[in-house]
Amino acid sequence: MAEPAGANRGPGDGANQDSCAAASAVLFDLDGTFADTAPDMALALNRLLQRHGRASLPPAAVRPHVSSGSRGMLAVGFGLAPSDTDYDALRSEYLDLYAEDICRHTQPFPGIPQLIDALCARGVAWGIVTNKPGWLTDPLLAAMAMEPAPDCVVSGDTVARAKPHPDPLLHACALIGQAPERCWYVGDDERDIIAGRAASMGTLIAGYGYLGTASHPRDWGADGLIDHPSGILDWLQRPRKPA
Repeated sequence: MAEPAGANRGPGDGANQDSCAAASAVLFDLDGTFADTAPDMALALNRLLQRHGRASLPPAAVRPHVSSGSRGMLAVGFGLAPSDTDYDALRSEYLDLYAEDICRHTQPFPGIPQLIDALCARGVAWGIVTNKPGWLTDPLLAAMAMEPAPDCVVSGDTVARAKPHPDPLLHACALIGQAPERCWYVGDDERDIIAGRAASMGTLIAGYGYLGTASHPRDWGADGLIDHPSGILDWLQRPRKPA
């Protein structure tokens, strides 16, 4: 398992007592961390491109941008930013296309179902905290039909401020009745790590996820980087970096 520099820290290097306690919950970002949604998001983008007379893009070109949601899709497909005139109309059109076929190819990343079983066997709660809006998150998770079901689901519009603000993570902790200091947050985007650290959680980078293109994950300040979901189990009793 690859780890960012400084990840193997001991109890005497500045971590507080709570940071050394066994984890009581693991929270996951959705796209690129818990579920491989890239095939269906790319499918919707290519349908939109074809509708507007543009050539389709190969999945490999789309995949790194999926964690940025519709913003990432319109950037790679149309070269648009949220400030551009046509952005809002195309975003609405894209999301409608995506919602029509939201779970044709999407599935949990390999190892996620086994990880959830292992967490539940240890009495560790789990949940989803995503910037995906609830009207997309809820039907996607329903279609995936995970068992056991998550102990909490926080979408991008559940609270007033989305990640990288810590509010969604703190709200998740309130829903499951757990202290943030005893929770780990796993994500594949820098904003996930920013939010988790601001919430005083341990943070892990899903190295098997999409990771984006803007910066190097080792610069995000996470406690560690995992190459497979099962790697999360190795971190549950480790100290985490001070926020």
